[in-house]
Amino acid sequence: MATDGKKSILNWVDPKDGSGEFKRQASQFRSFVSREPGAEFPAEAGRYHLYVSYACPWAHRTLIVRRLKGLDDIIPYTSVHWHMLDKGWRFATADEADGHVAPDPVPGHEAYTHLRDVYFGVDPDYAGRFTVPVLYDKKQNKIVSNESSEIIRMLYHEFDALLPPELAALDLLPPDLRADIDATNEWTYHDINNGVYKSGFATTQEAYARAVTTLFASLDRAEAHLSAVSDGPYYFGRRLTEADVRLYTTLVRFDAVYVQHFKANLRDVRSGYPALHRWLRALYWDLPAFARSTRFDHIKNHYTKSHRQINPFSITPLGPVPDILPKDEEVPAVMAAKK
Repeated sequence: MATDGKKSILNWVDPKDGSGEFKRQASQFRSFVSREPGAEFPAEAGRYHLYVSYACPWAHRTLIVRRLKGLDDIIPYTSVHWHMLDKGWRFATADEADGHVAPDPVPGHEAYTHLRDVYFGVDPDYAGRFTVPVLYDKKQNKIVSNESSEIIRMLYHEFDALLPPELAALDLLPPDLRADIDATNEWTYHDINNGVYKSGFATTQEAYARAVTTLFASLDRAEAHLSAVSDGPYYFGRRLTEADVRLYTTLVRFDAVYVQHFKANLRDVRSGYPALHRWLRALYWDLPAFARSTRFDHIKNHYTKSHRQINPFSITPLGPVPDILPKDEEVPAVMAAKK
């Protein structure tokens, strides 16, 4: 993420804001791919390019849904490099390309070195942050959307006509659970997904204490919910839904970076939240869309080497080891408690 060059992106909290609270900017591109006739952005194979970062939890949502829905050959993607400094997310150079990161492959973007170039190519006067994910229309040279919650909903059914029946039938937002999913999204977004950032980027003790207290109260709430689920491994039992995707991308990063880097250290997931830990590992180990889109090297390097206001020497902790536990193992403290 970055600003227009007139403000430092390293100031996640405005230095003039005495509250010390992190306030996330709203996404500014909010169009929608549609299967309806005459749509400005019709659902077509190969028309769109998805820009992501493996490090970013918001972009991670789109990678998971893209794979779950079998859109790999319909919507190609490029991950930026994990290192993000004053110009924001950058593309890997040709000699850094490793099968996971690469230069911008979109025709006409040969000179683009940073994601900001994509934004300015669409709107030279753009003055917001250069965030991922970005869904880009290669035919019109337009950004369709940079709002992850809306991009994943485009992927649910707008491309179904291009998919085999079994993938078209996958519904992560079933009508009978829509109200429950939306209600869950509301508090998990504010208190957990964004709550880790409110904790980590706070610039006053008071702002940090408020944010981290709310964060763990909501983790307790999610733990209580999952403890009561008896008919399946997912947030709503036997059916995988959007609620699983949106919570997973924060929880899989929790022990690896948020506990130490964002000072979210009242508890960790692996020793403090047995139901959440069980749910997290079921997604990671049983569904390839989750594990194959999770790159702990990008996650740990990005946060610890890009946020220099938090970690000025860019030292990346070695632990926890392993990044995620196998389904049949527990940390020693949990094993001792079960005896």
